[in-house]
Amino acid sequence: MTGPADGGSAAGDGSGPGGGGYRVWALGGLPEVRGGDDLAKLIASVSPGLRDGDVLLVTSKIVSKAEGRVVAADDREEAIDAETVRVVARRGALRIVENRQGLVMAAAGVDASNTPAGTVLLLPVDPDASARAIRDGLRDTLGVDVGVVVTDTSGRPWRTGLTDVAIGAAGVRVLDDLRGGTDAYGNPLSATVVATADELAAAGDLVKGKANGLPVAVVRGLAHVVDGAGDDEGARALVRGAADDMFRLGTSEAVREAVTLRRTVREFTDEPVDPGAVRRAVAAAVTAPAPHHTTPWRFVLLESEASRVRLLDAMRDAWIADLRRDGKSEESVAKRVRRGDVLRNAPYLVVPCLVMDGSHHYGDARRDAAEREMFVVAAGAGVQNFLVALAGERLGSAWVSSTMFCRDVVREALGLPEDWDPMGAVAVGHAAAPPKERPARQAGRFIEVR
Repeated sequence: MTGPADGGSAAGDGSGPGGGGYRVWALGGLPEVRGGDDLAKLIASVSPGLRDGDVLLVTSKIVSKAEGRVVAADDREEAIDAETVRVVARRGALRIVENRQGLVMAAAGVDASNTPAGTVLLLPVDPDASARAIRDGLRDTLGVDVGVVVTDTSGRPWRTGLTDVAIGAAGVRVLDDLRGGTDAYGNPLSATVVATADELAAAGDLVKGKANGLPVAVVRGLAHVVDGAGDDEGARALVRGAADDMFRLGTSEAVREAVTLRRTVREFTDEPVDPGAVRRAVAAAVTAPAPHHTTPWRFVLLESEASRVRLLDAMRDAWIADLRRDGKSEESVAKRVRRGDVLRNAPYLVVPCLVMDGSHHYGDARRDAAEREMFVVAAGAGVQNFLVALAGERLGSAWVSSTMFCRDVVREALGLPEDWDPMGAVAVGHAAAPPKERPARQAGRFIEVR
């Protein structure tokens, strides 16, 4: 295939959108871009034949250079640190992070190639604004209405190899939402949203290449993706929000994040709890370490309101009796009983229990006491696993110790065996509000080194 009249390389059959075809070519003749250069004027000078409906695909490197994003950095890692908002995954020296632009990519997009020694290239501060500036400049210079996509190279989860993706866009429909339509067989489309801007970026990468010195490509024949009104959301619309991101963290980071997310929640919404999520959390709980290869955990799931009310009413009566025996005033009794509302207001309760099956009996009080302590520690480890796993399921929880003060009452209310020791109760549900910030704990305060 021969190249287009204005130089560079080309792909596509050249037919218009009616025939389902398009043409894409890389622009040749662009000079080395330096800080302060007007990219729109440079592009116009080598491609004066741009038309309404064309889409320009501009490599982020030249945008960064024009915007002065070349910075001195003897240590690239320091530059990555400065651009990182959140570490997603780490393996050796490689880091996948969320950067200041909200993009998740290797090394925060910090590039040490195609830049002078001792410097690194940072991504544009606002790639969508950069795309708008180029688009407006081409309209002023050439009088054409084009779309602009700023692209960068990125890897993808579960897929080997790199491709270009859109990190900034202007005048382009970045997402094509097909939900509500039907396919060729009349089947309803309920989940199909096409990342049009990323598809354009990848098409441009085919002709720009990684080492050809051709940082800009043009797509012609897809005018239907150009938004002439200019009120597009930009490429930021392509970034999946945290609430919808099922794969937000790497493995070790997910564990640490889940531990951090494990916060005591005392107010819950009315949203039902998925019993499957609780069972998955129990599956994580029973992987905790335990003495003598035993399994000292039992989890009683109170999924019916009747079982929860029966337990909590029995516990309340026992607690009131204890408080009155302690000489507490009725006002004090009422105040203390209200503290149990976290359990009563939760839509789901779990009572973890300890069983001593497999424990050793030494006939020695000291060693028998230590044996029980080992099992209690194992029960605590199981509960911690359970709470962390609930946090990973985006469920809030509160571990309340009150069942330990009236174990006989709990066993009777729930019909449990005599050798099951309730180890508190866990309120489970969807948090009514984000947890309050808690002061950071410095690990060094809890460490002694010998």
